[in-house]
Amino acid sequence: MKIVFLTGGTGSYYCGACMRDNALAQEIQRAGHDVTLAPMYLPLMLDEATLAGADRVPVFFGGINVFLQQKIPLFRHTPRWFDRLFNSTGLLKWAARHSHMTSAREHGAMALEMLRVDSGLFRKELDKLMEWLAVIERPDVVCLSNALLAGFAVELKRRLRTPVVTFFQGEDTFLDGLPEPYRTDCWRALHHRIRDSDLLLAPTRFYADFIGQRLQLPAAAIHVVPNGIRLDGYAPAAAPPAIPAIGYLARLNEAKGLSHLVEAFIALARDHADSTTRLRLAGTATAGDAPGLAAAREKIAAAGLTDRVDWLPNLSRDEKISFLRSLSLLSVPVQYPEAFGLYIIEAMACGVPVVQPDSAAFPELIAATGGGVTVEPRNPAALARTWHTLLADPARLAALSHSARAGTLAHFSSATMATQFLRTIAPLVPARTT
Repeated sequence: MKIVFLTGGTGSYYCGACMRDNALAQEIQRAGHDVTLAPMYLPLMLDEATLAGADRVPVFFGGINVFLQQKIPLFRHTPRWFDRLFNSTGLLKWAARHSHMTSAREHGAMALEMLRVDSGLFRKELDKLMEWLAVIERPDVVCLSNALLAGFAVELKRRLRTPVVTFFQGEDTFLDGLPEPYRTDCWRALHHRIRDSDLLLAPTRFYADFIGQRLQLPAAAIHVVPNGIRLDGYAPAAAPPAIPAIGYLARLNEAKGLSHLVEAFIALARDHADSTTRLRLAGTATAGDAPGLAAAREKIAAAGLTDRVDWLPNLSRDEKISFLRSLSLLSVPVQYPEAFGLYIIEAMACGVPVVQPDSAAFPELIAATGGGVTVEPRNPAALARTWHTLLADPARLAALSHSARAGTLAHFSSATMATQFLRTIAPLVPARTT
């Protein structure tokens, strides 16, 4: 079976959907299938080796090209050799670092055009992609990494006679961040275009129900295939850290709860007389995240805690595992309905218990593993209190650590994800999946 994933890249920070697609594609390839991972908009940012053969795949709908074509009609008619000048990996990564190319507030018009791409401004880019798929790849199935690509389904089925699988992963956050009238128009367009896909997948039952209600889909319309990670190298530390450490591993911004985390750490020191525990923060930040990051640093400095906080941006895979193994607990107090949270699985794979909001996908993940506890959302004082209680109870921490590791091995490996994925898509291509 030949499967092609169309995956929207970020160019400058790690993306959970990109990491999921890469891990899933590698496992499908190991199972004997032919798989291609095609980046959309920007290059993929991954913390581990990419799928074999990925270096031969160009970026489609390159972010600079579609921006120019949206703004200046002349660029809708330039020759392909000229367009390729703007699609170099280095240039796209530079543009992603120095602009807001993935910001919802900046791209309402473009998001709407992509949802009606078969009749919009980007016909030239659409033809490039379809020709490549038809002539070079000839897939049996095309997978759309998130529902913001749902506008491609009609043309994929019309031109290639290929079934289309669409993943859901956090679309509501992006769409709700759009200014009006684009927010309403994009939700309306997605409501119609998502029905063109042959199969819809979500990473948790929570998000399947949540996004299904937003899009008025029947309860049975969305299948659940949990995300998984390649477990090689993930393992608990030989012993707990000598100095307790609370970790954070996610994009360093307000949506992920950075300010609430900082407030909770200040409360831990102030209200619970904790004079030793460290806070260790790892993750990436875009130009748009800079003001919030600066404010977080200022709060820590004002509380006199700068010497107890470590900032570790842009970790490699090995550095990430080492970072996780240095922690007593991990918390990412997300402020929105997180569809999954790959960082939770990564922490638990290293035997690190998690303390997460009692909302979004977190209760589901913690129930599946037994590797953590939940607290009242948006309540830094409750978060600090829970940290204090757990850090004072080494036996409970050890039990949670054991459950976290065992539950992740049982339910959230990339191999398990691939098995469930192949089983779920089998009815679309019954002659090719045996």
